[in-house]
Amino acid sequence: MNTPLDEIEFLARSDHRVEVLNALAERPCDRTDLRAATGASSPTMGRILTDFEDRRWIDRDGRTYVLTRLGEFVTGRFTELREAMATERKLRDVVPWLPCEMDGFTVDMFADATVSYPGPGYPYEPVERVTQLIENAESMRGFGTTIVKSSNLEAACRAIIDGMEFEFIYSPGVLETIIAWDPEKVAEADACGNCTTFVHDSLPDSDWCGLGIYDDRVGICCHDLDTGMLTAVVDTDSPAALAWATSVYERYRNEARRIDDGIAVT
Repeated sequence: MNTPLDEIEFLARSDHRVEVLNALAERPCDRTDLRAATGASSPTMGRILTDFEDRRWIDRDGRTYVLTRLGEFVTGRFTELREAMATERKLRDVVPWLPCEMDGFTVDMFADATVSYPGPGYPYEPVERVTQLIENAESMRGFGTTIVKSSNLEAACRAIIDGMEFEFIYSPGVLETIIAWDPEKVAEADACGNCTTFVHDSLPDSDWCGLGIYDDRVGICCHDLDTGMLTAVVDTDSPAALAWATSVYERYRNEARRIDDGIAVT
């Protein structure tokens, strides 16, 4: 008797088998429809349909094939497994920097995330992704070193001056670094009524760079602890990720000190 792993292998080793199930999950199909949807030859399609009928995953009504309830169950669960493994592959290299230990965080929040890595010979993709997120947002909240890179700071200051609603929490050291980048420009942006700056002495950014909420999109910056290099930016518009990020941000904002007198130019 086949084991569950044998059945998983039976599906996983054949794209055509999976494509037949997916096609039948959408609507009943005849053999011609299934061949067109999968590109399988007539003999291959015959073997697939026979195997599926033997497993009671499909029924035949004249020339048309339909999924049984068992076939629907198998298709749904196998699709979930494939999606889970796709998420695992996407996040495998960045999971050390994701805040997995923080209350409420789950990896599946970032199942559909965009992951921006430095490319071969071109290390700027993560920095450019943050700039894109800033430039496309009408509001931004966050904490940590999300905008500490000069091009991100430039984009953030420009967006704030142009009217973007901006709330951000810095650690004292990060705030000093940002002011040192361009004291006058930082002070000009901070003086805008749509900009609110906070300082927090114990932000959770020692293991990962920081959190940004760009309208309804959540971004996490990931950096190498040994080199300090930005290794990836992971961002998603998942409602679950947004709810989690908002609760985390509000918790640290409530603990932070607001800079009411503005950032002084030294």
